[in-house]
Amino acid sequence: MPNWSAPERTDPPFGDPERPALEAWLEFHRATLIAKCAGLDGEQLVRRAVPPSTLSLLGLVRHMADVERSWFRRTIDAQDAPRIFYTEDRPDDDFDATDPARADDDLAVFEAEVAAAREAAARHGLDDTGVSRRGGRVDLRWVYLHMIEEYARHNGHADLLRETIDGATGD
Repeated sequence: MPNWSAPERTDPPFGDPERPALEAWLEFHRATLIAKCAGLDGEQLVRRAVPPSTLSLLGLVRHMADVERSWFRRTIDAQDAPRIFYTEDRPDDDFDATDPARADDDLAVFEAEVAAAREAAARHGLDDTGVSRRGGRVDLRWVYLHMIEEYARHNGHADLLRETIDGATGD
C-alpha cells in the first residue's frame, strides 16, 4: 500500500524573469498536489468525499498526469502520445477507475509525465505555438498559465478532500 511522502516545495521567488517565474509557480503547484496526498494509503487516496462526485485525490493525480501530457507533449511538442486514462467510451476513467492497489503505479505515471512535460517545454520558447485539440493555436506561455490555473483549482479540491479524510489542513 502506498504511503507517499511530501515533496520539497519551494515558494516561488519574487521578481524572477517571466519564464523562471512561470516554471517556479508550476513546480510549486505540482508539489502541492502530491503533498496533499502524502502519508495516505490507497484506500484514503481513492475516497470520494462528496457523492455522487467521483472526485478523489488519486483521481486528481491521474487527471493531472493526462493534462500534463496533453498540453506539453501533445499540444506544444506535437508528440503522438495517446491519452493515459481516457478513452472515447470512458472519458472519465481518470476519476472513475481509480484502484487503491495501483496508487503507486499512478504516482509513477504522474512523475513520468511531469518529467516528460519539463523536457518538452525546455525545447520551446514561450512564443512557440502548438495546436490545441479544439484546433486553436496556443503558445507555451498560455500553457504555463493554464497549467498553473488548473493545478490551483484542483489543489483547492485536494485541500477539501484531504480535510475530509483525516482533518489535515494547510497549504
